[in-house]
Amino acid sequence: MLTEFREFLEKFNVIPAAVGLVLALATIPVMEAVVNVIMSLIGKAGGLDVNFDDWNPSAIPLGALITALITFVMIAFVVFMIVKALARAGANTAPAATPDQTLLTEIRDLLAK
Repeated sequence: MLTEFREFLEKFNVIPAAVGLVLALATIPVMEAVVNVIMSLIGKAGGLDVNFDDWNPSAIPLGALITALITFVMIAFVVFMIVKALARAGANTAPAATPDQTLLTEIRDLLAK
């Protein structure tokens, strides 16, 4: 069963897809914080309330942006460490030879004799 699970992970590239999904989801708060900062700056420059949420247009929400960036970096680092550990664990294992490769190896050895 573990062999089938490993083949599933390799065949469908589950690990790269999961890494991409986690990093994409971690990017959302960063983008929202950047948009809030930009909207706040536009509102201050034009004297308009360009966002329809209840917020204080005199304050620029840089704290939310900094928090979102720190959170993103932490998530990205943890994902990096997990991927690095998976690569290190898989680096020492050689893939099993397929039946075709085994047959070709036997043919090669017979021809060498």
